[in-house]
Amino acid sequence: MNKLNTPSNRSNDALFQLIKSLSKAEKRNFKLFVGRNSSAGDLKIAQLFDLLDKMTDYDDALVLRKGSSIKKEQLPNLKANLYRQILASLRVMREEVNVEIQLHEQLEYARILYDKGLYQQSVRMLERTRELAKQYHQNSFWLQALVFEKKIESLHITRSIRHRAEDIAQEVRRLNERLAMVGRLSNLALQLYSWYIYYGHARDEKDTDAIGSFFTAQLPVAAHESEGFFEKLYLFQSYCWYAFISQDFLMHYRYSNKWIALFDDQPQMRRIETPYYIKGMHNLLLAHFMLRNHVGFRTVLERFEQFAASDEAAINDNVRAQTAIYLFLARLNGFFLEGNFKGGIAIVPELEEFLDTYPLQTDRHRVLVFYYKIACLYFVVGDFEKTIDYLNRIIHWKVDLRSDLQCYARLLHLIAHYELGNTALLEHLIKSVYRFMAKMENLSIVEEEIFKFIRKSFQLTSASRIKTALGILLDRLKRCEGNRFESRSFMYLDFIGWLESKLAGMPLEDVIRSRMARKKA
Repeated sequence: MNKLNTPSNRSNDALFQLIKSLSKAEKRNFKLFVGRNSSAGDLKIAQLFDLLDKMTDYDDALVLRKGSSIKKEQLPNLKANLYRQILASLRVMREEVNVEIQLHEQLEYARILYDKGLYQQSVRMLERTRELAKQYHQNSFWLQALVFEKKIESLHITRSIRHRAEDIAQEVRRLNERLAMVGRLSNLALQLYSWYIYYGHARDEKDTDAIGSFFTAQLPVAAHESEGFFEKLYLFQSYCWYAFISQDFLMHYRYSNKWIALFDDQPQMRRIETPYYIKGMHNLLLAHFMLRNHVGFRTVLERFEQFAASDEAAINDNVRAQTAIYLFLARLNGFFLEGNFKGGIAIVPELEEFLDTYPLQTDRHRVLVFYYKIACLYFVVGDFEKTIDYLNRIIHWKVDLRSDLQCYARLLHLIAHYELGNTALLEHLIKSVYRFMAKMENLSIVEEEIFKFIRKSFQLTSASRIKTALGILLDRLKRCEGNRFESRSFMYLDFIGWLESKLAGMPLEDVIRSRMARKKA
C-alpha cells in the first residue's frame, strides 16, 4: 500500500534513488562503462555501486561495515564520483535517441574543432547542428549554433562575409523573437497550471473575472499568428488550462484537440516531446469525460492504450511512468462514465502497486486525485469504511495542494460517517469541516444545504421526518444543478443520485446508472 508519510532520509539519498531507478540493461552498461577505465578509485566505485544496489534502504553505517576498503572520509567523494559516472554511462546509452543530447554533442564537437584552429570544419559542424535543431524545433540550440558561427565569422573570414553576415543577423533576430514568444506563452501556461493545482476550478464570478483578466493581460497580442511548433503548443496548453479552470469544457475540448492535432501534423515531434503528447492525450480524454461524450472518450482511450503498448511509451522511465499515470486516470474516469463502479474498484490493487513502484515519478497532486476517485468508487458501492480510509489519506496528508479537492474530501468523509450512523463523531466533524471550508472560502450553496440537513438530522427521530427533510434537500439541490458554479459540487460527487437513492431505498450505484440512462435517452 502506498504510504502517505514522507520516506525516511535514509531512502531519500540522491545516489541511492538513482541506482534504484536503473534497469538491468542500464546497470550492465554502467559496469562496462566503468570497466573500460578501471583504476583503484574505479574499483571502489564499482564496489560502492554493488553495495547500494543490494540495499533496501540507504544506510551509511552499513556501507562502511560491508565495504571494508572504503574509509569514512572517502565516502562523500566516492558517492559524488559514482553519481557522475552513472549519469555519464546513461548519457552514452541515450545519445542516439535523444535529440537534445545529440545537439549538445555537436556543439561540443564544433568547439573542439574551433580550438584546433579548424574553422571551416567547425562551421560545417555548426551548419549540421542548425539543420538538426531546425528539423525538431529546438530553437535554443539553433540560436547557440548561430551565435557561435557569428563569433567565428567575426574573428576569421571563412567565406563571403558580406552576404553571410546579413543572413546570420536576420536569422538571429527571427529566432530571438520566436524564443521571446515561446517564453511568454510557456510562462502563461505554467502560471495557469499553478493556479489550478492550488485552487482547482473557479469558485464564483470573482474567480472567473480574475482568471479571465489575468489570461487576457498575459496573452501576447500576436500569439495566434505564430507558426512555430512550441509557440502553438504553449498557446493551446494555455487555453486548455484557462478553459478548465473556468469550467468551459467545450473550449477545453477544442484546444486539447488542437494540441493533439499539432503532434499528428508533425509526427516526428511525438518522439522528441513525448511527455507533452501524453499530457495532451490526458487533456483530450478529460474533455470528453467532462462533456460526458461516451463515444469520443472511448475512441481516444483506445488510441491512448495503443500508444501505451508501443515502443514510444517505453523509451524511458519518465515516459513509462507518465503514460501509466494518465492511463490509470483515464481508466478510472471511464468506469465512472459507464457507471461500472465495481470495475473501477477491481483495478485499485494494480494502481496501488504502481504507486509503490513509482513513488518518485508520481507527484502529490496525482496521488490526491487517485485517492479521491478511489474513495468515490467505494462510496457509490456502499463500502463507507473503505471510503473513509482513502479520504483519511487526503485529510491527514499535510499538503498545500488543491484546496477544492481537500474541501470535498472532508465533505464526503462527513457524509460517509453519516451513512455509518456515527452520530458521536458527526457533531464534531460538522464543525471541523465547516470551519475548514469557510476558511478556504470554498462553501457553495450545495454544501450549505447539505450541512443544514446533517445538522437538522440530529433532531429528526422518525423515518418519515427524515424522508421529508431528504425530499426538501433534493428539491433545493436540483435547483442548483444547472448553475455553472454550483455544478462544481456535482462534479465531485453525485449528490442528487445519493439523495434519490436514500429516498427510494435503492443502492446508489443503481440510481446513478439509471440517471445516466435517462440522460443518454
